[in-house]
Amino acid sequence: MPRLEGSLRADETLLSDDGDDFGHIVHHIPGGVLRTGSVEEIAAMIRFCNAYRIEVAARGQGHGTYGQAQVDGGLVIETEPLNGIGPVEAGQVTVGAGAVWSAVVRETLQQGLTPPIFTDYLELSVGGTLSVGGLGGQACRFGAQVDNVIALDVVTGAGDLVSCSPTQRPDLFHAVLAGLGQCAVIVSATLRLVTAPQTVWHYQLSYLDLETFLADQRQLAEDERYAYVEGWVEANDEGAYTNCVLEFAVYGPPAGSEPDDAEWLRGLRYDRSHRVTAESLPYFTFLNRLAEGVKKLKHIGVWDWAHPWLNLILPGDRAAELSRTLLDELAGQEIGGLVLLYPLARRHLRTPLLRVPDDPVPYLMAVLWALDPKDQTTITARVAANHAAYKRVRAAGATQYPVGSIPMTADDWRGHYGAAWEEFAAAKRRYDPHLLLAPGQHVFTT
Repeated sequence: MPRLEGSLRADETLLSDDGDDFGHIVHHIPGGVLRTGSVEEIAAMIRFCNAYRIEVAARGQGHGTYGQAQVDGGLVIETEPLNGIGPVEAGQVTVGAGAVWSAVVRETLQQGLTPPIFTDYLELSVGGTLSVGGLGGQACRFGAQVDNVIALDVVTGAGDLVSCSPTQRPDLFHAVLAGLGQCAVIVSATLRLVTAPQTVWHYQLSYLDLETFLADQRQLAEDERYAYVEGWVEANDEGAYTNCVLEFAVYGPPAGSEPDDAEWLRGLRYDRSHRVTAESLPYFTFLNRLAEGVKKLKHIGVWDWAHPWLNLILPGDRAAELSRTLLDELAGQEIGGLVLLYPLARRHLRTPLLRVPDDPVPYLMAVLWALDPKDQTTITARVAANHAAYKRVRAAGATQYPVGSIPMTADDWRGHYGAAWEEFAAAKRRYDPHLLLAPGQHVFTT
């Protein structure tokens, strides 16, 4: 056993905590938990685990929904102590994998700079979102978070501490970004920064027709003036999911121009019988807009419910058909959360392992279920329904955004990665030869 200054613990409470996640569905109890701010100690422990064939999972904020960062009897490495940020210089910042995005942007804003894109919820770790992709409303303009990474420091599955970038060990760099932790544990990332606006002009428009809603979203996604485009679908009084809300934002100076409502709304075919919601917000307030709602969910206990999420990326040319079928299946059901539906821009999504349909404007559809954890029958049925929905849309050219609760076999993953599979598998053999990292993803099982 390596000599450690950090803590290697096996107390029952901590093991139980790290055998759970935001989904509260899968429970694999580790044999030990490493908490250290030393990347050298992480490397030493992974080398030790190699010698004894002990599986290893890195855990940030535990926001997976289906055991993705869990390991049965193995070692969990908590990355939260790796939370250093900065300094900010030359349009970039190097941050520890355990830093959360809210802390990162608070620091960079002191220099008038910001990462280009954020997930809706800011209290996620940098290493966590870079392992899956990091999608949000700014993806239509800036790509995913993984598309805005300059360099990484990682510990491979063999226990080697390696720096990588598009020009230095590019095979490893591209195998780690959106690589689900399969080839290495991210310990730090150097992120691209852009000029931050002081004010954001934020709009919400109502639609009663799904196809019009999607078409207008596509229009905004193809226009680089719009910094952020999202949307969601709500149930009407009869329980049918027909009420659509298009949400977009335009950045003010110094990152953008002064507000012009007429210009931003021109050509959009929203329902004129509903009031347009428009507001100006300080930039960080806009980014952190979910904080108050999350606080309320925690207060009433719903934050701790089961979250069997369904996260799909639909081809744009079939988005209306596929989303309508999925929405019809939701009719009359109490989801407990949102049904997000919004466009991405294929031209900005350049990371090989972030698999998206070959369409100029794919759509992310995320059904964010929140179910009473005592109702295991309903939760189990929902997970099975997620898998069935995934198989159906996969046949139509869709992919999944791998943060949800979809049981995946090795064959499912091979189909998901498609043309990228062979190179990904080669990187796995090269950098994690004993298949020890991130077993909870079930990507490489033999």
